[in-house]
Amino acid sequence: MQRTPPVGTVEVQFIGNATLLIRYGGLTLLTDPNFLHRGQRAHLGYGLVSRRLTEPAVDVADLPHADLDAVVLSHLHGDHFDRVARRHLDRGLPFVTTPHASRVLQGLFGFHRAVGLRTWQSHTLLRGDSLVRVTALPGRHAPGPARRLLPPVMGSLLEFGDRSGEIRLILYVSGDTLMFDGLREIARRHPDIHLAVLHLGGTTLPGGMVVTMDAEQGADLLDMIRPHRALPVHYDDYGVFRSPLSDFLAEAGRRGHGRRILRCAPGERVTVGGDTRR
Repeated sequence: MQRTPPVGTVEVQFIGNATLLIRYGGLTLLTDPNFLHRGQRAHLGYGLVSRRLTEPAVDVADLPHADLDAVVLSHLHGDHFDRVARRHLDRGLPFVTTPHASRVLQGLFGFHRAVGLRTWQSHTLLRGDSLVRVTALPGRHAPGPARRLLPPVMGSLLEFGDRSGEIRLILYVSGDTLMFDGLREIARRHPDIHLAVLHLGGTTLPGGMVVTMDAEQGADLLDMIRPHRALPVHYDDYGVFRSPLSDFLAEAGRRGHGRRILRCAPGERVTVGGDTRR
């Protein structure tokens, strides 16, 4: 049965890696669908693979498929959109993602309602009286020229409200980004973020190149955007992750962010309201 969170709140269920079920009013969103099982390999491009170390807390067959309104996909990588999701998600399900991922989803995989957003572009979804405006935010998946080797990535701003256009709650999903100056514009434009979902893990590719935030960079992002609450994800599911959650919690605590952090194990849910205080 579809769960309806209390009025004015968002409920987030952590499934594993960067996969979340997000509910607000009548709306249900799925992020970065990754349903590979322990031992299966995610394909990262250029022949690179990484073995999954954990089980997803929810099997793809057990998703509330009839209630899904859209998938918010940060980028097209095998640990964020895998062959299991490709096989089991409805081809008519809307995707909100990067222009690159939208082209591949439509042309190669047949997801004909994929929408590609350039940075700062928005797309609005409605169900009943519930509304979410999804805005693509800056993200950078690798340093310098190495960015050309990885698929383009976006962060996402999810602004929840009603048909009148009144926004009651703001959620930021970082996507697989490193810290860089372009993220400062997020803090400038959106100084009142109720929940920030941080993709961490310090993903390290062969040769030592780090392509997602480690503990220090995750704490740097908290210093910059200062959300009311923060939910760490994407930290222990694959062998390429080198920065454990414990390091982030220690560094965030050292900088005075301990009270912001929400702990949510895979399968658990957290509920955040628009009246959450810093």
